[in-house]
Amino acid sequence: MGAVVSDAYRQAGVDVDAGGRAVDLMRRAVKSTHGPRVLADLGYFGGLFALDDQVLVASADGVGTKLKLAFALGTHRSIGHDIVNHCVNDILTCGAKPLFFLDYIASGKIVPEQIAEIVEGMAEACREAGCALLGGETAEMPGMYQDGEYDVAGFIVGRAERDKLVLGETITPGDVVLALPSNGLHTNGYSLARKVFGLDGDLQHARDRLQRYEESLGCTLGEALMEPHRSYLREVGLLLDLPGRPVKGMAHITGGGLIENIPRILPDGCAVELDTNAWEVPPLFMLIEQEGVVDPAEMPRVFNMGLGMIIVTAPEQASEVQDNLAEAVEVGRVIEHQGNSRVQMRGRQ
Repeated sequence: MGAVVSDAYRQAGVDVDAGGRAVDLMRRAVKSTHGPRVLADLGYFGGLFALDDQVLVASADGVGTKLKLAFALGTHRSIGHDIVNHCVNDILTCGAKPLFFLDYIASGKIVPEQIAEIVEGMAEACREAGCALLGGETAEMPGMYQDGEYDVAGFIVGRAERDKLVLGETITPGDVVLALPSNGLHTNGYSLARKVFGLDGDLQHARDRLQRYEESLGCTLGEALMEPHRSYLREVGLLLDLPGRPVKGMAHITGGGLIENIPRILPDGCAVELDTNAWEVPPLFMLIEQEGVVDPAEMPRVFNMGLGMIIVTAPEQASEVQDNLAEAVEVGRVIEHQGNSRVQMRGRQ
């Protein structure tokens, strides 16, 4: 086994720090467009625009380099589920339920059957979410993409009552951190996963590797990696309707993993301590860590590590949340932020 790689994601081509700097650099320009109806600064999982007692919550996202695996396997329907569910989860963290969805699909040469398969997947996910697929844009851009390749982006708008927004503002030290499990990588960390498993370069080699059965996973590597991004709307939507309003804050664990996403909902002075012995990390993440010789400390900065949605609640309401969410697991607590990392991992090394 080689030396442990502590900056594996950067070496795979993704610089999380650069993404953060880009947000900081654009912040002034973005804020210059905001009027009194814009309720939140950059950083939340959705943008908030007030309409009197109702608030529109919007988000835009993509599927990332998971698309490379779809190209190799010729599997496109699940990509439609990925983009819709990712966007649905983002606005759900603010307490919003989806109204409508738009898409953008770009390719060097339009393959009608391929585009139709993607959109059919989107439509299936939208129906499950009670969300209208209003339309979008299909762009043919010769020279921009290799044959058979495309890019996908999604845009969602949802609604919440203004007095029922969930923005993390009331989170305090002592609160309980619960989590709902992911069903895989969802749509993040694929640049590193592709590098670890040697999926770049020769297309036939990538297909052979993806179609190989992995004993530790109980399926092929391709099946594990292409598992669609899970939607939490059904479970969490019911929780948001409870009269006691037990949810103080929610974080969708996407790009940046646990380390970068949880702080997005924390007020100043708060941090989170996660007990890594509280949940079992799925075998796919362990396989990535072992085959890539990735520093264990870097893994939760790239991946969700089996936790797809974080929910923060007061200690006296934690049992109510768990009673209504059978899969919810208590994984940590909110603590005072004392200058170190805002997400501290305690437990397994």
